[in-house]
Amino acid sequence: MDEDVAVKALAALAQSSRLKVFRAIVGAGPEGVQPGQLSAALDIPANTLSFHLKELHHAALVSVQREGRFLRYRADLSAMQSLMDFLTAHCCQGVPCGDMLNLACEPARC
Repeated sequence: MDEDVAVKALAALAQSSRLKVFRAIVGAGPEGVQPGQLSAALDIPANTLSFHLKELHHAALVSVQREGRFLRYRADLSAMQSLMDFLTAHCCQGVPCGDMLNLACEPARC
């Protein structure tokens, strides 16, 4: 991931409501979620939610699929993992720490 892509993704997540939307989409799992479901669950008006979804999609953090009249949003977990890899590329004094889910740097090295 290059720096410009990382900045765009971080900027998209640097807003409280948008971060909540992204976390809800991640929480929906691989089946994704429709905007109406997000709006009801998060109590965000449809027009506001649409703006946040557009920003997340523009930052390549979510994908969108049309299903007839409806849209379904899914988190792009590979993009999120790439962002995490970019952010942690120099952790542990440049020694790869492995999978972020199992991050375990030695205290003296971090």
